[in-house]
Amino acid sequence: MKRYWLIKSEPDVFSIDDLSKKKDKTTFWDGVRNYQARNYLRDEIKSGDGILFYHSNCEPNNIVGICEVVKEGYPDHTQFDPSSSHYFPKSDPKNPTWFMVDIKFTKKFSHSITLDEIRQNPKLKDMKVIQRGNRLSVMPVTKEEWDEIVKMGK
Repeated sequence: MKRYWLIKSEPDVFSIDDLSKKKDKTTFWDGVRNYQARNYLRDEIKSGDGILFYHSNCEPNNIVGICEVVKEGYPDHTQFDPSSSHYFPKSDPKNPTWFMVDIKFTKKFSHSITLDEIRQNPKLKDMKVIQRGNRLSVMPVTKEEWDEIVKMGK
């Protein structure tokens, strides 16, 4: 069964426009270093799942488009690379700590959806991205939330 997710990225680090310019509009989603987000990447996110692409740490924070998962969780190679900012020396290649998925650009919204717009929409009142203390870079989204966000983004 198809599931839906929200992933966060700072637009000055990697934006939805950067994704749309990648070869085949596809990239690996590396560098996630939170255990709960890792568990989603490793255990729950599957090929074909929908992704809401969220720009964080900018003004305003907003959902800017959608992507699709094209490769399920596999070890994040950056954890083993001492020259990478995501290097994690405690990780063992035989039992890796961190995982990633591959995502493919689907579309950029004509209207980005801000956190204020999400908060003001009663259909989105339970969305994890607006819950206090929820700072995960990868989080689940319900089908109803997905449908509402996509509708708002057109």
